[in-house]
Amino acid sequence: MTDVEASQPVPGAPAPSLISTTLLIYGLYGLAAVIALAAHGFPPLAPLGGIAGIVAIIMAHVKRGDAAGTWLASHYRWLIRTFWFSLLWGVIGGIIAALFWWLFFIGVVIGYAIWIATTIWVLYRLIKGYMLFKDSQPVPGM
Repeated sequence: MTDVEASQPVPGAPAPSLISTTLLIYGLYGLAAVIALAAHGFPPLAPLGGIAGIVAIIMAHVKRGDAAGTWLASHYRWLIRTFWFSLLWGVIGGIIAALFWWLFFIGVVIGYAIWIATTIWVLYRLIKGYMLFKDSQPVPGM
């Protein structure tokens, strides 16, 4: 008989520690996004730019290679891209706010709108990614 023992890893299946690390990264991103959403005033950083987001992006970059060849690889790409695009839009919002603050503060309004839209986009990506993660599914298109 060719029974596969439970202790033998399935080819292409991620290690349990990598699954836990991915869950931790989703959790840290979620924490960073919620803290950013709850912040008062115009935040100087992107939604994932706080300490929790920075720790998460470092972990994602470090563990990305371990996820290669597994369904988690798409999640790492998804999470890394979410961080960097969040940072990009946060910087763009800050630049617009700084350049046009003198024009009846319209730049601050536009910058704040960009920041809110970026935060909503980040929350969408985190929820979508986590829903796929909990079902052990890769992120389509990644």
